[in-house]
Amino acid sequence: MSELLNKISSYNIFNYLFPGIVFSAVASWMMHRSLPQENVFTAAFLYYFVGLVVSRFGSLVIEPLLKSVSFVHFVAYKDYVAASKMDDHLSVLSEVNNTYRTLCAAFTLLLFVKPYALLIGRFPILKEWDASVLAILLLVLFLYSYKKQTEYVVRRTKANG
Repeated sequence: MSELLNKISSYNIFNYLFPGIVFSAVASWMMHRSLPQENVFTAAFLYYFVGLVVSRFGSLVIEPLLKSVSFVHFVAYKDYVAASKMDDHLSVLSEVNNTYRTLCAAFTLLLFVKPYALLIGRFPILKEWDASVLAILLLVLFLYSYKKQTEYVVRRTKANG
């Protein structure tokens, strides 16, 4: 267990685990329900997964939306790679940046929790489709996440070679 804890990076803690706990706690409070937690180990993985989903929503929805309205501006990835070789702190700044984006995603998703709970209360038949709809949404989210990550690997490879 301690070996596993040693391998968890600050990126994993602040971009997955922390937002997963925040989102889950607030969503549970809003819906007057708690997530099933058999033990601390299971809860940690559940919160990590929730945070991972929130982070991917931030990467695939929040970031492009904010770029499209010129709220944020990015440099070319090749320039980022070159600059990060000269400035060790750039990776830390990028990690913090991603944490903020993930928290923005968490609070955006939380805006949908209460309306969803009210909708299910009004139309209980929707509850029967929860798992199927969630599985489809997660599949789409992770398919696009995989595509985006593959593009990063290709761009990084080209930037280094």
